[in-house]
Amino acid sequence: MKARLKNYRQSPRKAALVAHMIRGKKVAVAQRELSFLPKKASPVFAKLLASAVANARAAGASPEELFIKTITVDKGAMQKRGRPFSRGRSGVIRKTMSHIEIELGRIAGEAKPAKKRVSKKKVTHNQQPATSNQYDSHSTSIRTSPRHHP
Repeated sequence: MKARLKNYRQSPRKAALVAHMIRGKKVAVAQRELSFLPKKASPVFAKLLASAVANARAAGASPEELFIKTITVDKGAMQKRGRPFSRGRSGVIRKTMSHIEIELGRIAGEAKPAKKRVSKKKVTHNQQPATSNQYDSHSTSIRTSPRHHP
């Protein structure tokens, strides 16, 4: 239930703004948000999301039970173009491309994660709690060996 777009001609930094807005959301909510988002990359993400949903349908999943599990925007190839500058010099304009990948997951039942049990050991008045770190419990400085002190 994945879809991938390679060599999309927009910088990864700008495309990642759209990716952050829809990460972890249900498919229907993400499609609705992408339709109203005023970014250049939003129609591209909507088309890629539709492709991932079509792949999920082929695998036997319904779109109502899908959410965006992971969405990554990676740096792709770079086009280099020359541009004239003043005093006869020239500079390089770098046009970066992006690789976008969407993975969909099924919404499982409302299972709550198991809580970790913390055992509380009773400390008697004769025992001190053991500390395994080198930090003092009352300050943030590191205890060092007394070189200059007797």
